[in-house]
Amino acid sequence: MLQQERWLTWAMKIQSLAQAGLAYTQSEYDRERYRELREISAQILAHKSEVPVETVRDLFCNDEGYQTPKVDTRAAIIADDKILLVRENDGYWSLPGGWADILQSPASNTAKEAAEEAGIQVKVTKLVAVQDRNLHNTPVFPYSVWKLFFLCESEGGHFAKNIETTASAYFGLAELPPLSESKNTAAQIRMCFEAHRQGQGWQTLFD
Repeated sequence: MLQQERWLTWAMKIQSLAQAGLAYTQSEYDRERYRELREISAQILAHKSEVPVETVRDLFCNDEGYQTPKVDTRAAIIADDKILLVRENDGYWSLPGGWADILQSPASNTAKEAAEEAGIQVKVTKLVAVQDRNLHNTPVFPYSVWKLFFLCESEGGHFAKNIETTASAYFGLAELPPLSESKNTAAQIRMCFEAHRQGQGWQTLFD
């Protein structure tokens, strides 16, 4: 489990307070102060992470209202002791998945992502874990993400190259390809294998 650096915690807290202030204050003077605090938080993150400040603003400072975590869902499709992974445009591999869309439930979003990225229609069968991304994945993000891992059963389909992925294949745990660790680690894939092995005995993990 990763240890979140203190500077990141401080910057995220400043951003959260500024966003809430912008949402609820009636004073234009206070709004100006909250905008300045939000900009300070973006500058801190850009300086420490070497990410361009414009990118930080886009990802970190564009939400409105009370700040809440983003949600990412991942499909674990296991057959014959192998798990389905998709190759991303950068050459690294991940479980099919992505950001949760509006008008989708956690299960339907997972099924949608499996269809879009792997060309597979799935039945979502079990919630394996809900994890705070910054406690399990690298690099640490300047915003909060909850990752939901689901076991899924394939109901058929075939891969077609798309704008997000260039290949798909099944891999055994001992033969995993280079992973996109910002999206899934070997430990998270092992967790999905163990959940599949235990079946009804698996207890959903959290945090």
